[in-house]
Amino acid sequence: MKIGMVVEGSYPYVSGGVASWVQMIIQKMPEHQFEIIAITPEEVTDKEYRYELPPNVTGVTTLPLTMKQRPHSRKEALTANDQQAVTDWMMFKKADTEALHVLGQKLGSTDVFFSSTLFWELVQQSYEEEQQSGSFIEYFYMWQGMFKPVIELLQFDFPEVDLIHSASTGYAGLISSFIKREQKVPFLLTEHGIYSREREEEILQAGWIADYYKNRWIQFFHHLSRQAYAEADDVITLFERNSELQADIGADQEKLRIIPNGIQYDRLSLVEKDRSQRSHLVIGAIVRVVPIKDIKTMIQSAKLLLDKGVPFEMYIMGPLDEDEEYAAECTEMIEQLGLSSAVFLTGKVNIIEYLPKFDLCLLTSISEGQPLAVLEGMAAGLPWITTDVGSCAELIYGREDDPYGPAGFVVPPVNPEQVAQYCEWFYDHPHEAVKFGRNGQRRAEQFYQVHQFIEEYRELYLERREAYGGHRV
Repeated sequence: MKIGMVVEGSYPYVSGGVASWVQMIIQKMPEHQFEIIAITPEEVTDKEYRYELPPNVTGVTTLPLTMKQRPHSRKEALTANDQQAVTDWMMFKKADTEALHVLGQKLGSTDVFFSSTLFWELVQQSYEEEQQSGSFIEYFYMWQGMFKPVIELLQFDFPEVDLIHSASTGYAGLISSFIKREQKVPFLLTEHGIYSREREEEILQAGWIADYYKNRWIQFFHHLSRQAYAEADDVITLFERNSELQADIGADQEKLRIIPNGIQYDRLSLVEKDRSQRSHLVIGAIVRVVPIKDIKTMIQSAKLLLDKGVPFEMYIMGPLDEDEEYAAECTEMIEQLGLSSAVFLTGKVNIIEYLPKFDLCLLTSISEGQPLAVLEGMAAGLPWITTDVGSCAELIYGREDDPYGPAGFVVPPVNPEQVAQYCEWFYDHPHEAVKFGRNGQRRAEQFYQVHQFIEEYRELYLERREAYGGHRV
């Protein structure tokens, strides 16, 4: 079976998180071929791959959101029904693949469409319905900016597949909805974090979007989510809280399914703790150095530990080149706070070499799905301090049917004081720390092994493809 895997801002150009999940699925299913459709913020090349592609990857189609539209001959006179479908879709009144078909297969270029009477009337109608009072010209260009990538993505010639699997809603879910309709194949959707909620948080904080336009951008991303939920045969996520959010946004309850992440438990559980006598606390963080991981809160907590007189070392392990400006800010912060001899940005490393050194692990993200880093640390028998985002509380404290006890502590986001407080607690209570680590290790062994989630997807792929009539060939 050839599976189209659609990813946005991730595999194979970004390491960790969703990208690691994609690589694991491909590697563990050598019986299937995988065609990668990667949406990127800007132009990239295969020299920027962060993964060695497994032999069952048949191709990578990269679609930068900044790409110039390829010349094409598609242009048909739109019927009244076509125009109504486009109007309803762009006004967020209806999530309908008929509109996607028109935008992808019948519409002319974006330049032609944005100069058309239909587009002008659409913008005018929306401006009046929203009771906007700002510049109409600005509003007009905002509409162009919103729908240009939508149209240009849909007009791409996609590879033929037997099944389409999207790792998010957003533009990836949009493309997958379109491919399902055009190629008549099943569509699986897996959300690690709730995409439209994450975009909403970003938009509300964004300084480059005028306040009076923010609501429309938020509605746009929720609209893309509803489109993906409507078309997907299965709407999958990693934990219960996310599943409830999907239902709130508009996913059909009957489609909802939970498939947790999995890790290589056997390999990680063999990590032997360095039992040499130490008089200081060793803290590890397996994390990308990017703003959403809030490394600065981690560094601030280290400063508080220093001020408390707690002897420690903190190793922040993850790539430094995904947001070089932010990584530079973190480096400067470490120096300014006098932490250069205690806090180390290691860059990307082999975590197996570092895990034996640690007394605990730390995650201070402001948004997460179900972080693989936490599961990896748990499998190695390490206790955690995490923020209360995504499924972290469920991982640390367990689900209702979980008998194992806490694997650490959960704190509110952006709270260096509580992080430092619990780090100090671990320093003062080393025996309890070991117990917490064992609790987490048992939980990972019982619920979060890679073979468990791979088998669920393997069965689901076959089940859905059979329901749609078998393979392409």
